[in-house]
Amino acid sequence: MTEANGVVVRTRGLTKSYGTKRGIVDVDLEVHAGEIFGYLGPNGSGKSTTIRLLLDLIRPTHGTAEVLGHDAHNAPLELKRQIGFLPGEMALYERMTGRDMLRYFAYLRGMSDLGDADSLAERLEADLSRPIRALSRGNKQKVGIVQALMHRPALAILDEPSSGLDPLVQQEFYRILREVRADGRTVFLSSHVLAEVEHTADRVAILRQGHPAVISGLAELKAQALRKIELYFSAPVSPQEFSRLPSVRGVRVENSMLELVVEGMVDDIIKVASRYRVENVISREQDLEEVFLTYYHDNTEDVGEGT
Repeated sequence: MTEANGVVVRTRGLTKSYGTKRGIVDVDLEVHAGEIFGYLGPNGSGKSTTIRLLLDLIRPTHGTAEVLGHDAHNAPLELKRQIGFLPGEMALYERMTGRDMLRYFAYLRGMSDLGDADSLAERLEADLSRPIRALSRGNKQKVGIVQALMHRPALAILDEPSSGLDPLVQQEFYRILREVRADGRTVFLSSHVLAEVEHTADRVAILRQGHPAVISGLAELKAQALRKIELYFSAPVSPQEFSRLPSVRGVRVENSMLELVVEGMVDDIIKVASRYRVENVISREQDLEEVFLTYYHDNTEDVGEGT
């Protein structure tokens, strides 16, 4: 169930304060049906606070949150059953086996069986036969992922989902997320693990001081970022010709190599370089971590209780 325009999550001016400390401030988001939306920020930036507001686990200081076309505070039970949630700090029923716990969740959701639980458990190598208390942190996380996705939710809200997973299981988890998206369902993925978001997300929001500093498609975000181009010439060339170009933000010279820090289009650089004999060109785009750090290099403020 989504709105006619395909918006699954919408917030307007969403704000939560913890006394004198700030959680999030004036957060405006739209998450669309059939996308993986990455919600980025370091611990303490307000990611978990936002999720708790979307799930009506806490109430906003002001502003609104809509989920699947309904006000988060007044959402009916049937709608809430269409949401899958994996909390960042997961508390499971320690005396139950994984399978017993999943049966309990299935009952709460009004399911007639365990849905996709067995296939997901097999793919994630999750042992459902052992008591939760006997599982390692990573194996508990696998059970948590299974419970969040077993009922094919219209919206999966996942807070730090790959925490504790080994690299091979992480790759399988990313494949599962891409299949959820291909099925037309939506994932709201909160994380400070940038590789996780880079592997999966269509769009991202980067939280800074409790407020989204940028909301963009991943490809567009990286395209706007600075990148480095190394030009190797057969003989030394004048760096001044390149440093005065509008797209060039910095030049480093090493013998007959020029390293350029570039923002935007490179057409003007190519035209100048074509006047000389070029032996090699190496272009390196920033990864998401470098893009992320451009928004956080001077941010040392604690934003309060939320994570």
